[in-house]
Amino acid sequence: MSDIDLNKLRRLDGGLLLVFRELLRTGKASRAAETLGLSQPAISHALGRLRDLFDDPLFVRRPHGFEPTRRALALGPQIDALISLAGLAMTPDATFDPAQSRRLFRIVAPEFVTALIGSELINRLRQIAPHVAFGVAQLAEDDAFRALRRGEADFALGRFGAARSGYLVEPLFEDHYCVAARNGHPRVSGSIDEAGWREIGHVFAWNPSETADPVKAAPELRIAHLASVPGWLTALMLVASTDAIATCPRRLVERHAQKLGLQVVDLPFPPDRITVSVMRRTGVSDPGADWFLDQVRAAAIA
Repeated sequence: MSDIDLNKLRRLDGGLLLVFRELLRTGKASRAAETLGLSQPAISHALGRLRDLFDDPLFVRRPHGFEPTRRALALGPQIDALISLAGLAMTPDATFDPAQSRRLFRIVAPEFVTALIGSELINRLRQIAPHVAFGVAQLAEDDAFRALRRGEADFALGRFGAARSGYLVEPLFEDHYCVAARNGHPRVSGSIDEAGWREIGHVFAWNPSETADPVKAAPELRIAHLASVPGWLTALMLVASTDAIATCPRRLVERHAQKLGLQVVDLPFPPDRITVSVMRRTGVSDPGADWFLDQVRAAAIA
């Protein structure tokens, strides 16, 4: 192989091959960008690199979209073969042995989900997969999509918006909000009225991975605002030793109420529902991740 071929090979990456394939399939930069989770400028940049590498226009802009050149049409089957071979090389083994595995699973999840299922998940792993570990990152929704696309996470847990092409979202569990207050609170004893809920100072949990900005929400709802902290578990710790209250996911409060000395109190109006889902990439075969997700599901209903 000549030096110039080696130089070109070094500049050809899998992302460029995927852009080529999507442009050939759809003829639309916008469709390619949506499918691959990229911006249209990124597609244009990739097309420029492809043209330079193959010394051919490859795709000519027409009123109806991009029209492939004869060179692009000839390259199509070869590019498909390269992507298929790369996929086979990176596909995990078809079998997964939890008892022997030393895999570190990587997930994206907000703090309240980790605090709810984490201990049960650890206990399950110690019994059936003693060498398996997991790491959790807290990311906003767009960052979670990027982590999945780059292979930096096996799956993501959380409350996600509209479905996106190339990803599967399925419900994991449902919850609803309640009020958390310390035992012996001077104004809360098993119940709370709406005036009390609005007047007693709140500790808000705020993190881009799990909820909206309380500084904006509090004036709209006319709620007394005492503090904002990065997560609900921190909010519960503060509520446990003050006369503040917090409006939190009920299952989280119930899980930690006895340890922290908290009351679990119904809201004075119908509570909003919380749906926590699992998000994964489609078309990815990974028996290990399938097994680990089963453990997460079991921990969520325990």
